[in-house]
Amino acid sequence: MKFSIIVPTYNNLKYLKFFLNSIKKNSFYKHEIIIHVNEGSDGTYEYIKKKGFKYTYSNQNIGLCLSMNTATKLVTSKYVLYSHDDMYFCKNWDKELSDEIKKSKNNLFYFTGLNISKDSGLINYDCGTNITNFNKKKFDLFAKKKAKYNYRGSHWAPHIVHKTIWDRVGGFSKEFNPGDGSDPDFCMKLWKINVRNFKCISNFKVYHFNSVTTRKRNVILNNGTKTFLLKYGFTPVFFRKYYLKSEFLTPLDQDPKNLYINLFYFLDYLKVKTKYFYQLFTSSFNR
Repeated sequence: MKFSIIVPTYNNLKYLKFFLNSIKKNSFYKHEIIIHVNEGSDGTYEYIKKKGFKYTYSNQNIGLCLSMNTATKLVTSKYVLYSHDDMYFCKNWDKELSDEIKKSKNNLFYFTGLNISKDSGLINYDCGTNITNFNKKKFDLFAKKKAKYNYRGSHWAPHIVHKTIWDRVGGFSKEFNPGDGSDPDFCMKLWKINVRNFKCISNFKVYHFNSVTTRKRNVILNNGTKTFLLKYGFTPVFFRKYYLKSEFLTPLDQDPKNLYINLFYFLDYLKVKTKYFYQLFTSSFNR
């Protein structure tokens, strides 16, 4: 099964090479890789051209959302897989993913990998903080341990959807550029077109070096939580908890506790509505 792997990058050549090497070495199938190069003044632009990768380019950093939407125009496969450029994919990640896709009854799905990092992943497991001290052997041994079940959906990258679904919702929303809040917003747009099969594929493991690009000093992040709140009337946390039910790593065959419409729900609902009306008031006041 062929995927189109979309990778936005911003002057992060060392990590991009590390990521691309993991795709080359650890993929079961051959995939289409499309890179959006933002600026590329560190040699990225020349490297991508020399190696013959499909790419789109902007001479300045246009942000994650616009980068994704631009690069996805070149997709030729049925599936769009979004990844960060500072990830390392495990052995046969795509075999695990394609097996799950084949089980799907239709194209209304959103599958993610199991995001692992030292201290800020879905699973915290220390295999290093950067590519220099990355303990590949330790990660490979961890990835070989087969999980017994998949987890309830998350909005974390890497994620994959069918190309028709991507086109139907219009990709990432430009109001979340450069990127904060774009993932839960994308999931909410999927929810509104009746996507309910949100699943984290536990044997599709990726090691994440914690958003190296967004930690650059010259990258100014947006307030994604505020934008999401004003757009939908509740916060991304509320969405994850009561829609995706993914606040915890809960096996698919088990119901998460205290996530149904009960006293806790109404208390949380009251809190988010209070925040919503406060933001409406302050936004109108500051105009």
